[in-house]
Amino acid sequence: MNIALKRTCYLLALAAIATAGYLSYRHWFYQPPFPDGLIQANGRIEGDQIAVASKFPGRIASLLVREGAQVQAGQVMAVLDDAQVRARADQAREALAALDAKIQAGRTGLEVYRQEVPLGVAGSEAALAQSLSVVTKAAANEEQARRDAGRYRVLAERGSVDLHRSEQAELARVAAQSDLEAARGALVRSRKQLAETRLGPQRIRARADELAALTAQRQQAGAALAEAQSVLQDLTIRAPVPGVVMTRLKDVGEVVAAGAPLFDLVDMDRLYLKAYVAEVLIGKLHLGLPAQVHTDAFPETAFPATVRYLSSRAEFTPKEVQTPDERVKLVYAVKLYLDNNRDRRLSPGLPADAVIRWKDGTPWAKPRW
Repeated sequence: MNIALKRTCYLLALAAIATAGYLSYRHWFYQPPFPDGLIQANGRIEGDQIAVASKFPGRIASLLVREGAQVQAGQVMAVLDDAQVRARADQAREALAALDAKIQAGRTGLEVYRQEVPLGVAGSEAALAQSLSVVTKAAANEEQARRDAGRYRVLAERGSVDLHRSEQAELARVAAQSDLEAARGALVRSRKQLAETRLGPQRIRARADELAALTAQRQQAGAALAEAQSVLQDLTIRAPVPGVVMTRLKDVGEVVAAGAPLFDLVDMDRLYLKAYVAEVLIGKLHLGLPAQVHTDAFPETAFPATVRYLSSRAEFTPKEVQTPDERVKLVYAVKLYLDNNRDRRLSPGLPADAVIRWKDGTPWAKPRW
C-alpha cells in the first residue's frame, strides 16, 4: 500500500507539474494564430524628402537652422549675399523715379499744348489778316507817294514849285516804300507762323509718341526693378513646407551654384512607414488598403494609414526586420502613408510595426512578434 500510494502521489505531482507547465506555456509563449485578413509588417517611419535649394548662385551669408530643427512653411533657413542685386534694385528704382518725373512733365506739357494749339491757330489767322490789311494800306500809300513824288519832280523841273517841296515828296515816297517792305515782311512772317501753328496736330502726335516712348522705358525700368526685387526675395531661402531638417549640406561662406541643395527637409505631413511584406502575401495587397501603425513610443495609440505604394520588384529582407528567419526571404517594399500626423507626434527614423487589413470586416489586432 505504501508503494502504491507513493506511486499515485508521484503521478499526481507529475500531472500537476505538466498542467502548470502547459498553463505557463499558454500564458507566456503560446499565441493564437494571427487573424485571417490581416498582415503584419515592420520598418521605420520615413518621409518625402525635399531638397531646399536656391534658384540663383551666390555666397552663403548666413545659415539659420541645423540638423534636426523643425521648421514651419515660409521660415527663413538661409540667406545668400545680396549686395550686388540690391545695388541693381536701387539703380532700377532711381531710373524709375526719373522716368516718372519725365512722364509727368510730358503729360502736363502735352495737355497744355493741346489746349494752346487751337488758340494759336486762331491768333495766327488773325495776325495774318491784320498783316494783309497793313500791306494793302502800305501799298496804297506807297503808290500815292510815288505818284506825288513824280508829279512834284516834273513841277520842280518846270519851276512851278520849289526844289524843297520836290525833295519832301521824294522822301515821303521812300518812307512809304520802306513801310510797304516792312508790311510785306510781317505778312511773310504771319504766313509762316500760321503754317507752323497748323502743324500743331502733327506736333501733338509727336509729343504723344515721345510720351509713349517714355512710358515704354518706364515699363522696362519697372520690370527691371521687379526682377531685382524677385531675385532679392529668392536669395532668402525659406522652407517650402513644414518639416524637419535631416541634413545641412553647406556652410556659411561657401559659394553655391543655382539649384545646388542646401538642406534636406522631410515633410512632416507626408510621413509613411516603409515596411516589407513576404512574397507569398504580396498578392493580397493593393493600393488603398487601410492599415494601422504602432510604435513603442505610443504603445496605446494606433495611427491610421493607407497603402500608397507597392514595389514591383522583390528584394531580400533588410537587416532591420526583427525576425531572423525572415531576413533570408524575398520580400516587397510597401509604403503606408499616415492619414495624419497631428501635433507632429511621429518623426522620421522611428521604428514601427504595422497591421494591414486586406479582408473587409476583419477586426483589428495588435502586431505580434
